[in-house]
Amino acid sequence: MPTMETVLPIAMASTASVSTSPGSSDLSSLSDNINNAADISVIVIYFVVVMAVGVWAMLKTNRSTVGGFFLAGRSMTWWPMGASLFASNIGSGHFVGLAGTGAASGIAVTAFESHSFALLLMLGWFFVPIYIKAEVMTMPEYLRKRFGGKRLQIYLSILSLLICVILTISADIFSGAIFIKLALGLDLYLAIFILLAITAVFTITGGLASVIYTDTLQAIIMLVGSFILMIFAFIEVGGYESFTEKYMNAIPSVVEGDNLTISPKCYTPQPDSFHIFRDPVTGDIPWPGTAFGMPITALWYWCINQVIVQRCLCGKNMSHVKAACITCGYLKFLPTFFMVMPGMISRILYTDMVACVVPSECVKQCGVDVGCTNYAYPMLVLKLMPMGLRGLMLSVMLASLMSSLTSVFNSASTLFTMDLYTKIRKKASERELLLAGRLFVSVLIVTSILWVPIVEVSQGGQLVHYTESISSYLGPPIAAVFLAGIFCKRVNEQGAFWGLMVGLVMGLIRMIAEFSYGTGSCLAPSSCPQVICGVHYLYYALILFFVSILVILGVSYLTKPIPDVHLYRLCWTLRNSKEERIDLDPEDKEENGADDRTEEEQTEKPRGCLKKAYDLCCGLQSAEPKLTKEEEEALKEKLADTTEKPFWRTVLNVNAIVLLAVAVFFYGYFA
Repeated sequence: MPTMETVLPIAMASTASVSTSPGSSDLSSLSDNINNAADISVIVIYFVVVMAVGVWAMLKTNRSTVGGFFLAGRSMTWWPMGASLFASNIGSGHFVGLAGTGAASGIAVTAFESHSFALLLMLGWFFVPIYIKAEVMTMPEYLRKRFGGKRLQIYLSILSLLICVILTISADIFSGAIFIKLALGLDLYLAIFILLAITAVFTITGGLASVIYTDTLQAIIMLVGSFILMIFAFIEVGGYESFTEKYMNAIPSVVEGDNLTISPKCYTPQPDSFHIFRDPVTGDIPWPGTAFGMPITALWYWCINQVIVQRCLCGKNMSHVKAACITCGYLKFLPTFFMVMPGMISRILYTDMVACVVPSECVKQCGVDVGCTNYAYPMLVLKLMPMGLRGLMLSVMLASLMSSLTSVFNSASTLFTMDLYTKIRKKASERELLLAGRLFVSVLIVTSILWVPIVEVSQGGQLVHYTESISSYLGPPIAAVFLAGIFCKRVNEQGAFWGLMVGLVMGLIRMIAEFSYGTGSCLAPSSCPQVICGVHYLYYALILFFVSILVILGVSYLTKPIPDVHLYRLCWTLRNSKEERIDLDPEDKEENGADDRTEEEQTEKPRGCLKKAYDLCCGLQSAEPKLTKEEEEALKEKLADTTEKPFWRTVLNVNAIVLLAVAVFFYGYFA
């Protein structure tokens, strides 16, 4: 069993002997398990229902404006928003990664999920009110309004798009590909192309509203399917007490070979497998990193990440936004029981495969020489579930993959359109912006397919640690800038820029070193210099965050402050200000204004049948009625409103306290 080191794709290329189609008889036989009428019928029904919901959402919602397409017209209620937050976060990478890491070292990996409770409350109570009052669609747009200039906005847009490709999309495609190869026996690239094409159809045609409604359906499918599998797994292993006992004895039968001297710690379950908090020096997930490092990466992911924040910006009012955050918070308790523990049970039931340690034995079992823990959850699905339910579980995997990818595609197209394309085409019409956003999704699809070979070579490593390490190297400086910008009005553009630059350089030094030297395994330690790679990535996140904060505050206090007249409703102390704000870049409004008259003239022209069908599909079939100046001001005031009814505000505050109390009990029980 590999150690819990983070494994980066290119670094693994030199050590992993990857086979695109595993050659063992075990995997070959598994690919036949899904080829029956019951399973295929369930999968077909799943696709039909999802397509129906997507089409219904497309026709029901307004997609003919930028606000309608990218923010669902800010009309969403709490329950689909909460479900979409959960489904956008829980991709197929969670099923494969959490189960695989749980199989490798126990429940400590659940901390990556459980730290989300408090951050979701911060999102709803502190960050979203500022974003709404600032009247922004994207996080880079907030930086431009808060600090002025364009370099922060462009930098964050490009970095966010890069993270989408190398982190979110790559992890989800890789983990989904495991199920596709095992269950359907399809060619990897054909299967991925089909899945990406389907997800792109929803994103390109439907906009955010369609994505949220399909996310809601897919969240229900994920929860039902994974709950059923959990029940089957615990019944098979003999209950919870039997599970805790048998896991500690799940040692593979082959622990010698290939002329290697293998230490028992490489294949024996860790003594603290059922504890979240582990040794601060020798622990694979040290407790100071769990307590202090994880919240920093979580702050970036939950409160600043475009994919997550965009779901909250579409809420009809602040009460619905807060209720959605609480709903998602409660749902985040479930991965421990639905994913991590089933992965540990998979190690018990299929020890020789899931816990293999000898490279030649791992190649025989799953086709890679660095470990087979990523196959823990797929093995449960294909070996344990009866016919029909196997089809349901494959649908669960497809649901988690599609919900994550549609969310990423929609948010990435928003970033590109609103923060980059408008800089290239300053007078682009509404129609042109919508088409540019849709076309960019197609570019993302092509990029994602080209990234697949790099993702493939990482399949022997721990997927969760790959994603978390990348987040730890790129996320903390962004979290530092937003936290300082919102809660300290003295921070200015120079401080924010240099804080980001210093943090980026430090993060890239560590990341490039791991790409170059690899992170090693229990059998072959990395040769990366200890001064660079000797610090756990969660500790490195802490260092990055505090260095960035010091640079931001230091440079800001040494340079000229931003007058309050430019900060009204952009930072916490001035959030309720009624004074008119003077934008730091007032000329941008004039430059970016759309040519509405040209757009109206275009829509009045006669259209043929094909043109009408095309416009209906893309939501371009009608122009929005021209609003009077008074109507525009009223609409603007409504969209920036964060007031709540006292009764519902109290109900939500009580629910937030209850959620935190449940989280404290959860940590206390498993600590």
